[in-house]
This record gives sequence, C-alpha cells and structure tokens, in this order.
Amino acid sequence: MQAKRILFKLSGEMLAGPEGLGVSPATLAALASDLKAAAAAGVEIALVVGGGNFFRGIRAADTGIRRVTVDRMGMLATAINALALADALNAAGAPAQIMSAIPLGSLAEPHNIEKAVGLLGEGAIVIFAAGTGSPYFTTDTAASLRAVEIGADLLAKATKVDGVYDKDPAVHADAQRYEKISYDRVLADGLGIMDAAAVALCRDNGMPVLVFDLGAKGSIGRVVSGAMPGTLMSR
Repeated sequence: MQAKRILFKLSGEMLAGPEGLGVSPATLAALASDLKAAAAAGVEIALVVGGGNFFRGIRAADTGIRRVTVDRMGMLATAINALALADALNAAGAPAQIMSAIPLGSLAEPHNIEKAVGLLGEGAIVIFAAGTGSPYFTTDTAASLRAVEIGADLLAKATKVDGVYDKDPAVHADAQRYEKISYDRVLADGLGIMDAAAVALCRDNGMPVLVFDLGAKGSIGRVVSGAMPGTLMSR
C-alpha cells in the first residue's frame, strides 16, 4: 500500500535524549532528514506528536492535580515538541507549519483543516499541536481525528517495537507478531495499540493504521514506499 498522504503519530519520548527528558538535537535532525526525504518523494506528510518527554499526564494526576488541568498541561507539552520539530524541519530545508487546537498567538496557526490540506498540497509538512484541544482525549485520538479530517491514506504510528503482538514481547519469548489485524480484534483483545476511542474512530472511518518501529533504520522511507514495515490494522 503506497499512500499519497500520511499522518505520522510520534510519541514525545521518541524525541528525548538519553535522560528521557527534553529533546535530543541529534534525534530531531535525523527525523527531520527522513521526513524531508519522504516529502521530496512526493508524499504529503502531517505529524501529531505527544508531550511525554516534558510531561506525563497520568503521573501528574496521581499528585491530586485536576484531570482537566493535567490534560491542558499535556497540550502545552505537545506544543513545545511541535516547535522543536518545526525548527528542525525548516533548518533541514523542509517547510513546516504548526497548527494548534488551542490559541498560541504568534507561535502557531489556529487549527484549520482547509488551510492544512492546502499547505500539504503545496509540499509543506503540517504539524498538529495541542491534541484535540479538549481534555480527556489522548494524542492517539487526536492523530486519528486529524488523519480522518485531512483525508490521509494512512495513519502511521511510530513505536519502539516492530508491530503488534498477541502479548508483550518484552515479557513473553513466545509472543507472536501480527502482520495484519482488524480493528475489532484489537478492541476485543484489549491489545493496547491505541486507546479504544482512537481505534473506534479509525474503524468507523476506514482509516488504516500502521504500527512500526521508528528506531529501525530507514523505517520512515519504507513506510512511504509502501513496504508496510510492522503491523497493519484495518477492517
């Protein structure tokens, strides 16, 4: 499956340095280079990035901070990562534009699907920041929503493993990897690829999801070429 328009979902932790916090300049530069090459190949690229390298909402909720506040803090963390990614992409010669679901003044454009689609058509990489703009929704759900809104051909979820397994491969040596899996199977078995709302949104709109290992050499190029490295979730 070779897609013309792909939305990549990246976790904030993937941008972090060895300490697991902040952003790694080397990681940003390598990622920007790969994304630039993907765009140069004629594929329209959009991004949604998490904020876990700056803020982990679940842990913060345990401190007694209200869930609504926790989620707002997480939205700001995604905006920080979006700024870092946009800077790295622009420095690499790949035009990038941030669109935010919450007002960020001069730091980002307001969320506007029509304008986003127009920018993608012009060859810009669009980075969607601040999740859905509402609390109680994960960045996985935001990625699913944005992918559907822009009419992406594929939602590519970058992870630290090479696909979806029937059980945790880090714990079980006999874990089996799926090449393809249905949305309903993911939900029924509680496989935890994405939260249930995100999976259901993709299922209801026929959005295929590729779960792949971002750390594997050339993985973004392989996704763009249609090689489908990892596990494809579809009907």
